[in-house]
Amino acid sequence: MNIKREEQGNVVLVQVKEERLDAHNADELKLELANLFESGKKGIVVDLKEVRFIDSSGLGALVSGFKNASARQAELKLSGVQSQVKSMFELTRLHRVFDIYTTMDDALASF
Repeated sequence: MNIKREEQGNVVLVQVKEERLDAHNADELKLELANLFESGKKGIVVDLKEVRFIDSSGLGALVSGFKNASARQAELKLSGVQSQVKSMFELTRLHRVFDIYTTMDDALASF
């Protein structure tokens, strides 16, 4: 999986550089998020602007990251969610769980 990671102060930006977040690559994102939280990071923004498709495995990786954040009094926020992907969040009601921002800048400003 192609992931770009960048630190902005106390927040880590994780950009998913794939068109699909599915069973083939979701475990890599899940592991990346777990490693970041285990290393003590308290704020992570996952940018999904390049993701055009997400399945239950992709959603599961993000939910796992959210649970990991909650267990460590940290925060996981999403940005750049495309309309096709957003519909999956709405269908599964996960848009009520995650803080979703239009841009990375908006997500960064929320910390």
